[in-house]
Amino acid sequence: MRRGITIRLGYADAVFYKCLKCKSYSIKPECKCGGKAAPVRKVSFVDAPGHESLMATMLSGATIMDGAILLIAANEECPQPQTREHLMALKISGIKNVVVVQNKIDTVTKTNAMQNYRQIKAFLKETEFKSAPIIPISAQQGVNIDILIEAIEKYIPTPKRNPKADPIMFVARSFDINKPGTTPEKLVGGVLGGAVKQGILKTGDEIEIKPGLAVEEKHQKTKTWNPVKTKIIDLKTGGTSVDKVSPGGNIGILTSLDPSIVKSDSLAGSVAGLPGKLPPVWYEFVLETKLLERVVGVKQELSVEPIKMHEALMLNVNSSATVGVVTSASPKKIKCTLKLPICAEPGSNVTISRMIANRFRLIGYGIIKK
Repeated sequence: MRRGITIRLGYADAVFYKCLKCKSYSIKPECKCGGKAAPVRKVSFVDAPGHESLMATMLSGATIMDGAILLIAANEECPQPQTREHLMALKISGIKNVVVVQNKIDTVTKTNAMQNYRQIKAFLKETEFKSAPIIPISAQQGVNIDILIEAIEKYIPTPKRNPKADPIMFVARSFDINKPGTTPEKLVGGVLGGAVKQGILKTGDEIEIKPGLAVEEKHQKTKTWNPVKTKIIDLKTGGTSVDKVSPGGNIGILTSLDPSIVKSDSLAGSVAGLPGKLPPVWYEFVLETKLLERVVGVKQELSVEPIKMHEALMLNVNSSATVGVVTSASPKKIKCTLKLPICAEPGSNVTISRMIANRFRLIGYGIIKK
């Protein structure tokens, strides 16, 4: 809070309105022209950290998005080290729909704003997002917010969903909402926050959460994780209780779990769904790797060296982050033993980061092999 930066994934919901009179967009039912505006779409924003030391959180958040807004400050040189890393993460995560926002235009001169714009354009030219729109705005002053909404409507459409698929939810947050001093009869169960990837979850459903809770057997040094089963007591989206949720938007699930189990994001990175219908849990896996030519996120040009035996790598898949120790390595394939197990389908993309200068830096990605 003191530094004014995002540490964990944040959430916000909004409804986009379009004026029936002047056709401009806003987030209010009354247009600035005096006309009446009609709702066109409800959207959820996931606020991911931009700071380079929090890339694991950003990578975890990227997997639950349908599109992305890349925020670049007009009063800073572009690209910053983390800007390059964020774009690469979007590419690896399979996010193709991107709108670039040039914020803080009210803090610079027109000449400096145009110079920054040209830097952004030159940077994007090297990437597959070269045709992404660049919208200059001032968030503080509310300048061009209508143009930004119009760009989101045009370039980030709602994807087609399969309502009959087995429901899968990526858990990005978990927390206890009971205030200190709450009496036992008024306690409510733990809350899971995140997004539904596919299918539909309903109030009253019994769900399973994997990998679940760590259990350390006596006289053994190794831990095992047991799946957790619970019941959906309530579903919330945008602060409103609903009977069912489907892909698109951030959701909260009030469960019957003991609040101590879910506090402080202890179940973040898990996958929730119907019992027996979830992907497998991996304690180790083989990755078919694709390494980048250059290390992403550092100012100097550093070539990516081959992955070495016994190297500790940060691995991100779905909404989870874990450390994998390499037990076997070849130019295009590695085997890793995981510090924390993950629940994922074979064929899932896994981002790979290496410790460089006391920071984990993105060096490539891998695909989980059966």
